[in-house]
Amino acid sequence: MDHNGMPGMSGMPGMSTAVTSVDTAGAVIFVLWAAAMWAAVGVLAYANRGPVRPWAYRLSVALVGLGVIGQLGHFQEHVAQAGYWIAHPNSPAWMTPWGDSLARGMGRIDMTKPSLGMEILHLVGNFMFLAGLVGIMQITHRATGQLKSRKWARMGVWMQGIHGIEHIVLTVSVALGASRAIGLSTWFGLLEPGAGLVTYRVWWHFVANAVGTTIMAISVFHLWKERRAVKAGFEPSADTGPAADVGPSAHTGSVDTGPSPDTGPLPGGRPATAPAAPATAATHCPHCRKEMPREPALAGQS
Repeated sequence: MDHNGMPGMSGMPGMSTAVTSVDTAGAVIFVLWAAAMWAAVGVLAYANRGPVRPWAYRLSVALVGLGVIGQLGHFQEHVAQAGYWIAHPNSPAWMTPWGDSLARGMGRIDMTKPSLGMEILHLVGNFMFLAGLVGIMQITHRATGQLKSRKWARMGVWMQGIHGIEHIVLTVSVALGASRAIGLSTWFGLLEPGAGLVTYRVWWHFVANAVGTTIMAISVFHLWKERRAVKAGFEPSADTGPAADVGPSAHTGSVDTGPSPDTGPLPGGRPATAPAAPATAATHCPHCRKEMPREPALAGQS
C-alpha cells in the first residue's frame, strides 16, 4: 500500500498522527518478534550443520508456527485494503486500525516522514513471512527423500525473497528523503499520486501476498503429511556401543573347557580316554545379573 505523494497519513480514512505509548509498545513487540524469528533461523542453520539435536526440531516447529501466525495477520491487512478499495476505488489509501497503530509506532523513528512507519511495518511483516518459509526449509533439512513441503517452501523463499528486496528499496527510498517510495509497485516512483497509484499498489501487494500465502499453505499442508519422516531426521540413533566380541559358545550355550589333553593311544593299542571336566561355566543371577559359578554335576545325577 502506498501513502506517498498524498495529503499525508493524517488525511486518510482510518489513520491519525497522534502516537500513543500503546502504538510504540506494539511496534517494539512487533520488531522484536521478527528479530527473534531471524535469530532462530541463525541458530537452526548452525545446529543443522552438526550432529542431531532433538531440540532443533521443537525450535523449527515454533519458528514455522510464528511465521504462519504472522502471515495470517499480514495477509488480512492486504485483504482489508483490497476490500476497502472495492468499496471506495477513488478514495485515498486506507489501513486497518491495528495496522495504523503499528505504523504510527514505527513512524516515531522519523516523524518528518509520514509514510515511513507504514513502509517499515510492511517490511517487517514480509521478513517475518520469509523467516517462516525458511523455517520449513530448516525443519526438513535432515529428512531424506524428495519432500513436497521442502519443494514448495523453496519456491516461497525465492518469491518472498524477491518481494522482500522490493520492500527494502521502498523503505530505504523513503528514509533517504524521496518524495515517494521507489519500487516495482510504484513504477519506480514514476506513477503520479492519486487513485491510479493507490489502485496499482494495493492490488500489486495483494496479489503478491495471495500467491505467497498460497505457496506457504501448500507447503505447511505437505509438512503435516510428511511430519513422521521429518521428525525421524531429528531422532538420534540408539547408541549401543561396539558389539561384544563373542565366540560361538556365547550363542550356543556350550562351555569352553580349554584345550583337550593329549589323548594318544596307550601301549597295547587301547585308546586313552580323558575324564570329562566338570562343567563350571558361570551363570547369571536372574535378579541382579551377577555371575554365579555353577556347581559341578555329581556322578549319577541326571
